[in-house]
Parts: sequence; C-alpha cells; structure tokens
Amino acid sequence: MSEENKQAARIQTSILNPLEKKALVWMAERMPSWVTSDMLTFVGFLGACIIATGYALSNLDLRWLWLASFGFLVNWFGDSLDGSLARVRNTQRKTYGFYIDHNVDVINETIMFVGVGTSPLVNMSFAMLALVAYFMLSIYVYIDCHLKGEMRLTYGGLGPTEFRLLTVIVNTCFIYIPWLSTWKKTIYLFHNEFHVGLFDFIAVGAALLVMGFYLVSFLRDARYFSRIDPLKKSQD
Repeated sequence: MSEENKQAARIQTSILNPLEKKALVWMAERMPSWVTSDMLTFVGFLGACIIATGYALSNLDLRWLWLASFGFLVNWFGDSLDGSLARVRNTQRKTYGFYIDHNVDVINETIMFVGVGTSPLVNMSFAMLALVAYFMLSIYVYIDCHLKGEMRLTYGGLGPTEFRLLTVIVNTCFIYIPWLSTWKKTIYLFHNEFHVGLFDFIAVGAALLVMGFYLVSFLRDARYFSRIDPLKKSQD
C-alpha cells in the first residue's frame, strides 16, 4: 500500500459520530494496558458470532433475539474501539491495521448476514442480497481509499453504528409485538415462491438503500476521475 493510502483521511459524518467518538476516546484512555487492538478486533469477531448464534436460536424462541442484540453491542465495542485504542496510544500500524481490520470486517459481515438468513425472520436469499449490497459499497470505499486517499465511512448520515442500533430496535419490536413475526405474504419472483415477512422487506429495503448510496457515489466519482484523468488525443 502506498504512503498516501496509509494516511487515508477518515470521513465520518454520521448522526451519532460526535457522541460515539467522545465515548470511544473515553474508553480507550481507561483501557487496561494489557488490552491490545488485536484483542479488540477479536472481540468484534466474537460479537459477530454471538449475533449469528442469536439469530439461529430465534428459530426456537424469538427471545433469543436478545442474544443477537447483545452481540451487536459486543461487535460495536470491539470493532469500533480497536482503532481508537491505537490512535489514543499512538501505536497505529497503518498497513497491518488496514489489512487486518478490513479482512476481519469481511468475515464478520458474512457471519452476521448468514446468521440473519438462518433465522425465521429473513429469507436467506434476501439476507444474501443485503450482504452483496454491503460488499458493493465496501469495494467502492476501498477503491476510493486507494485512488483518492479517502476512507468514507458514512452515507446519508448513517454509518455502521446507526445500522447496528436500528437493527437492535427492530429486534426488540419483533420480540414484543408478536404479529410482526407471524405476518407473511406469498410472492412469486422469477418463478420462485417466497413467503415474505416484515423483516424481509426491511432487509430488501436496506439493501436497496445501500445500493443507491453505491450508485450515486460511483457516478459522482466517475465524473471526478474523468476530469482529473481526461481522454488523451491520439498522436496519429
């Protein structure tokens, strides 16, 4: 990775970012010396596994969604605090950190979305659609990081933390409002029959929203790169 990419500017303008940043710095300053960024990255991975387990067990009882919601808290703690701890201690390993953090993100998101797809609330096909949308936007972010030296983490005022919080709210609603989980509608798509619930519509809506962010950003940056790298006239 080139030096400018290692110094990529983090663009984070989400709704909760000002409060979240203060909380993360406060926790990082008080973290025991034996806690390392790699340990926190593992905690984030553990949170993803807890999320998937909670969603899978919700087939037995929807109250297991509390475990999934707890997993989101664990995942946020590890995934958000690992970088903050390194910055507070001035122990950043920019090349290694970038490599580990974003590869583990791929693993974590795959585990979480597959877990959601194993629940009785979301069809696996729609969960995978949401995962594809996430990966599309992630690939765009990494390309931009390489070409522009910018790491954009939020879109439309929403970032990973806001999506975690919204999912926890949805989980809570499904636990306490029974008809939300029992309502189903049969639809036919490409000669396939789907029994679609409210969580399915939420998953598809989130996927379309993320794909919309991707498409708008892609077209905007395509114009930008066309201006700075114009078509050269033939020498013939």
